[in-house]
Amino acid sequence: MKHLSFVAVILALLVFAVSLLMPPSARAQPAPLNGPEAVISQQLQAFDAEDFDRAWGYASPTIQGVFGTVDNFGAMVRDGYPMVHHSRSHRFAGQDERGGRTYQKVEIEDTDGRLHLLEYAMIQTPEGWKIDAVRMLKMPGLAV
Repeated sequence: MKHLSFVAVILALLVFAVSLLMPPSARAQPAPLNGPEAVISQQLQAFDAEDFDRAWGYASPTIQGVFGTVDNFGAMVRDGYPMVHHSRSHRFAGQDERGGRTYQKVEIEDTDGRLHLLEYAMIQTPEGWKIDAVRMLKMPGLAV
């Protein structure tokens, strides 16, 4: 038993030492507190709390112009994106840049346990990152 503990400690030290040798870009970096992922998470928290005023603040000027009022925006989310309105969990599934926008894929688990893949188009504004569009994507199938 002591031998097994010794091996586990040596292995943990080896993994730690190797991680120090990796370039900083290869190490896991925390998401910025005001980056696209943080803004999406904060809006999802606002929806869960039924705080549509706060959720509205994360929408871009374009989205705010399209819907005009917080009430219209809230109705669109409740009716068109129930998995966003109330979600059980979410995780980020990749990010890329296209045409001056940052696109963030988000896998959302709804309150019934079903998974949905959404793509958020994010733009940088003087006030920080804003959500400029959201679209549902087809969930990739399971490989067998």
